[in-house]
Amino acid sequence: MTRRARPTRPLIGFWRDRRGVSAIEFALIAPVLILMYCGMAELTQAMMAQRRLSNITSTIGDLIAQTGQTGPLKMADTFTIGKIIMAPFPEGNLSMCVASITSDASGKDTVAWSQTSNAGVTCPKQGVVVTDVSVGVLPANQSVILARASYAYTSPIKFVLSKPLTFTRTYYLRPRKSDVVLWNKEN
Repeated sequence: MTRRARPTRPLIGFWRDRRGVSAIEFALIAPVLILMYCGMAELTQAMMAQRRLSNITSTIGDLIAQTGQTGPLKMADTFTIGKIIMAPFPEGNLSMCVASITSDASGKDTVAWSQTSNAGVTCPKQGVVVTDVSVGVLPANQSVILARASYAYTSPIKFVLSKPLTFTRTYYLRPRKSDVVLWNKEN
């Protein structure tokens, strides 16, 4: 009868020892948790930038819609307000546009005037006929203020969002104090 060799005590103790299991589990789960945390932080910051952009677009359009006439000085002040609202996000990636679109009796929509803060956003030029405004927004013989803003959000962490996200918002607002907001070069 042959005798089997018995495992030695230290080897049996090693397999039954559970003291390091928590550390190993944490080491396996920690990278996933860190990735989720950084991703949620970046996503939250991007959503905050997008909300500020919506606020900027409605505010600059509303400020112009409340006046009977506007001009380069008022537009510069309006764009400055937009930049202030964007804080604490960098304003260098912010582009704003305000335009007045009028419709004639036949429903032809023409840009009466337009002004941009910089070249980062598509803004219709003066005299251009636009076709993308619905009749519900701009009926015949009426006028609306088009406010458009664009922002390229770049994450400071760049862990999950390595490329910039570009957000664009467009609002149409009816003039409040008159039928049309006029452009005055001295204003």
